[in-house]
Amino acid sequence: MKALSNDVKNLLDRLYNLRGEDSIILTKMNKEREEAIETQERTKNEKEVLLQEIDRLSQDEKTLAEEGEKLTSVLSSINRDDFANVLERLKLDFEPALLNEKVNSMLPNTIAEIVSEKDAASKKLEDVETEMNNAITKVEELGIRKDEALSNQAKLNEYFDLALSGNINITRDAITSLLEKFDFSDNDSREAAKLLMFPEDALYEYDATLKSGDKQSGKTITEVLAEAKQESKDQIIETPIFEEKEEIKKEEETPNISEIKESVNEKPVLEDIFSQVINEIEIPKEESPKEEDKQTEKEKLLSVLKENGIGDIKFSDSDLKKIMENYDKETLNKNVTTLNNNNIDLNVLKDCVQLLYDKELSEKIEKLLSLGKAAKDISLMPSVLTKYDLQGLNNTINVLQISGLDPKKVPLMAY
Repeated sequence: MKALSNDVKNLLDRLYNLRGEDSIILTKMNKEREEAIETQERTKNEKEVLLQEIDRLSQDEKTLAEEGEKLTSVLSSINRDDFANVLERLKLDFEPALLNEKVNSMLPNTIAEIVSEKDAASKKLEDVETEMNNAITKVEELGIRKDEALSNQAKLNEYFDLALSGNINITRDAITSLLEKFDFSDNDSREAAKLLMFPEDALYEYDATLKSGDKQSGKTITEVLAEAKQESKDQIIETPIFEEKEEIKKEEETPNISEIKESVNEKPVLEDIFSQVINEIEIPKEESPKEEDKQTEKEKLLSVLKENGIGDIKFSDSDLKKIMENYDKETLNKNVTTLNNNNIDLNVLKDCVQLLYDKELSEKIEKLLSLGKAAKDISLMPSVLTKYDLQGLNNTINVLQISGLDPKKVPLMAY
């Protein structure tokens, strides 16, 4: 069989990604849905707080008006001369007329301030309710869109099953019409249609490579990778992450950040364990900055993103928060430069924001490129960079090689 060209391989990588549960479309929808649900919950809580604040201010306004009216009525009915002797003997400075004048002068302004606060809270409530309703609508829309996406995915898998069984009888127009729903360009749609209509040219070879396992063990790629992940997790259980820090812990109750980072780097783990690595950031976490300070830090971050040519990427508020929590300008600048120098699409950052503060990004990209993976492969499947740390990626590649599989031929979606 002739070797698959990079263009054909990349196109098939993309198509096979769309066929699975980790489809880039489904992954994006799930992320958008999670963010919308978070917004819905946040605005729901904000609405409750604002309603309570508005109710309190309304009560204050009513109470001040009623008590002010009673006080001015009482003061107006008092004749100071009726109490002149006692006031003089007790040396009390009581001037009912003067007090009444002050009350009439100050009370309206005080009530006006409360009304202004209430109006501001009511305006904010309207904005919060609008944001909440938009989030609710988005969750509903994403549910409908996901159902449609799953239906399109099922149709795509049906076409592939027919093609791989040699019974493809679908017209090119039917295939290209379906692929348009996956945002394929006209040219890519036509090329994909050819691959399905003439599977002997490339599809059979690609699918066989994808499904092939070690001939001696008979293991599939999925089984090999599953064993690799389990093996790494078992190693973590057997050897605690902070084992080598026992002596320091005896001397100091709380290890410092640099020690924790060193210990974590000595014992890298896979997937969910990676997110526990403690990164040093420029803003001390023990401080509780005021909202103005937080805004200032956000503005500084947006300025740095713009300087690096990624200011146009629409990061969500939760993603910006992640960047600020792990902020390191030097690492951010270096990683954007690394992506640019290796021709990796910067739009991958929208769904993989962790890449901006991954201190091992350069080494991981270099490792994948050294295997023969193209920049386009990584651009289509950037999650491989967030799924593993450097040691975890090396372990996975080693397991593939030991199992008789060529990491270059194994699609990144199977890593």
